[in-house]
Amino acid sequence: MLDSIITPVTIPALIVVAAFVIDLAAGDPAWMPHPVRGIGRLIALLESLLRRPGRSPGTERLCGMLMALITVFISWGVAYAVLHTAETYSYPLFIILSTYCVYACLAARSLRDEAGRVMEAGDIIEARRRLGRIVGRDTHNLEWPGICKAVVETVSENTSDGIVAPLFFLALGGPPLMLAYKAVNTLDSMVGYRNERYRDFGWFSARLDDAANYIPARLAAIIMAASALILGYNYRGSLRTLLRDGANHPSPNSGRPEAAAAGALGCRLGGSSTYGGIISDKPYIGMALAEPDADAAAGAMRLSSMTAFLAVILTATAQALSTFLL
Repeated sequence: MLDSIITPVTIPALIVVAAFVIDLAAGDPAWMPHPVRGIGRLIALLESLLRRPGRSPGTERLCGMLMALITVFISWGVAYAVLHTAETYSYPLFIILSTYCVYACLAARSLRDEAGRVMEAGDIIEARRRLGRIVGRDTHNLEWPGICKAVVETVSENTSDGIVAPLFFLALGGPPLMLAYKAVNTLDSMVGYRNERYRDFGWFSARLDDAANYIPARLAAIIMAASALILGYNYRGSLRTLLRDGANHPSPNSGRPEAAAAGALGCRLGGSSTYGGIISDKPYIGMALAEPDADAAAGAMRLSSMTAFLAVILTATAQALSTFLL
């Protein structure tokens, strides 16, 4: 019976499913070695070697580009070398390492847990503190509607960045390309800011992240609309809002899943936020005028979970088909 299920054709699909189940069960414990933390240390090391304040903007951009390319190449190369060596000498070890790599690149459990901790906080002060761990905006003056809006926005955006996009690159090029994407995403989160320090040095990392997420963000939005249909939310509103307001965001990608969520949940996202004390007025996303509430935040988490489940099924199917055809 087991031999009929575990075959060379089904193993890549089973790796995806097993990794997803492990992520849901274990999350991201701080004690466990994690390749993304290693990527973060590599970025910090390269920045200390390549970034020098006072250089011309062109030189800063060139050094930032070099850092990004080195980081992505090393991330892909190390994963490829380790997995290729394991496959050559021990196929069971290859399966274990591949499963671990896929698991480490997924963030379904941690995204749900972090958002849930915000909404379960006993008071608004604690909710602001917990929210500050997962968003870049200032949180110290937010009231409950602003906290709920931030949760909906970060959950919908990170459903793309932390779940759908890694699976997309896994389907394209296996665990090494998946880890290369995580390197791109980590580069953006560490140096992709438009402040004085990183405006030039992090420019290439930010643009690389935009390019890498272009297709996954749109796929995530479509899958989220399908999730709205399955869960009984307003899937027609999700699609309409995606088409109308998906581009209403400073990022070329983040507005797509946010629009899909806003339409499904019947709320309005975007508007004014502050970052480092500087007010940022974003276009509104959503045809409804209602501000998100606790129900909308809970709905965003349910949409994220269903989107993750559907994305895993699609990726596993694509893995099995590609293995069969090749």
